[in-house]
Amino acid sequence: MKRLGTLDAAWLAVESEDTPMHVGTLQIFTLPPHAPETFLRDLVLRMRECDEVARPWCHKLAHPSALGRLIAPRWKIDARIDLEYHVRHSALPAPGSERELGILVSRLHSNPLDLSRPLWECHIVEGLEHNRFALYTKMHHSMIDGVSGVRLMQRVLSTDPEATGMTPPWAVHVDKTRADKTDGEASVPAALSQAMDALKLQADMAPKLWKAMSRLVQSACHPEDSLSTPFAGPVSPLNRRVTGQRRLATQHYELSRLRELAKAGQASLNDIVLYLCGTALRRFLLDQHNLPATAMTAGIPVNIRPADDEGTGTQISFMIASLGTDEDDPLKRLQQIKTSTRRAKEHLQALPRTALTQYTMLLMSPYILQLLSGMGGRMRPVFNVTISNIPGPHQTLYYEGAQLEAMYPVSLIAHGGALNITCLSYAGALNFGFTGCRDTLPSMQRLAVYTGEALGELEALLLPTPTQEPVPAPALP
Repeated sequence: MKRLGTLDAAWLAVESEDTPMHVGTLQIFTLPPHAPETFLRDLVLRMRECDEVARPWCHKLAHPSALGRLIAPRWKIDARIDLEYHVRHSALPAPGSERELGILVSRLHSNPLDLSRPLWECHIVEGLEHNRFALYTKMHHSMIDGVSGVRLMQRVLSTDPEATGMTPPWAVHVDKTRADKTDGEASVPAALSQAMDALKLQADMAPKLWKAMSRLVQSACHPEDSLSTPFAGPVSPLNRRVTGQRRLATQHYELSRLRELAKAGQASLNDIVLYLCGTALRRFLLDQHNLPATAMTAGIPVNIRPADDEGTGTQISFMIASLGTDEDDPLKRLQQIKTSTRRAKEHLQALPRTALTQYTMLLMSPYILQLLSGMGGRMRPVFNVTISNIPGPHQTLYYEGAQLEAMYPVSLIAHGGALNITCLSYAGALNFGFTGCRDTLPSMQRLAVYTGEALGELEALLLPTPTQEPVPAPALP
């Protein structure tokens, strides 16, 4: 058995009927040229006939009850995993547009995972217009974070459009040496040595963590410092109780377009993403006459996984930044976001990597405690909305000759945070996934449209208008 890390166990502890803690990825493929009519049926059969299921796909909870998840969160191997249950085949009703796909994925994402089985499902969806199909995969957040999830799915894909006979994602093994180091049961001397090392590390990190937390308290007392802190954001319609039904909206932008804006605005790509989200939220709430008078804040996961780490589980830190929703002027709003993210990065970078996990748990403990105590959505939020940006593959990828057109993240929400916006880059594009509570945030799809309008508005302000070439006079007869 393998014991879960503290943050991974926290996702299991807050699991409930209204707040299932799984995340997903929606991949859209074009069928290969001259694909037979049975292409997808044969694909599903091959996926189900896989002889061996690798970690973490074969992990299931040793104690799936609510009490067991809380006091003894451990993984064990499922030696007889039922792939016919986990791998499912669906079809869209006509006309098979993105609308029908969005409705189906929203419904699939609303269903909790069976906690007595390995915590994942894979859905192959046929009938998407223009000769396409979709692959929707969901896994519990205790098993995986955004970065490791993308890496898991990427390992099975190929840059070769002619490659066939490829394995499904759950048959691909991670680095065995690394896995053995993390999964093996330690001997008693090794366990004692690790415990002593951990105590020493805690003692060494305590002054740095105290300084970082004191800095947050100081900033909370002095908002002009521009370092956003927990509970600095206002109460908004996004921060109510949620129900179990989800809604998904997507948006797609070329990365070159966003990078040009970032260069013109002397901002980072993440600053532009936050600007688009903040501006869309401002308009969305203005439409409802519900815009708070103070700036809303975003909780931003930060990847702390080493580049060569192919393991799974959650390895993130967190920072909080202003979205400038109280600022009417677009350029001043962008400047407010830039200043806030710079302060947040400086604060996080002042900590050594070895202290980031402890810092993250301290920073996120009010959020976790709100959910565990049932106070989420009933008191001031730790932050207003989660916004993350996950780097994905740069090259065009294929599976069994089918070209991957786009990848969209489908994330989780919880009480007090009815909206999650996650971005995933792929092959020169940035794909936005808006996951929201169907009942708490009606008309949530408008947010996706409003990000496009915010992008056009910022381009008009920052980018020079191309000079128009004079039209030559027609030649005389």
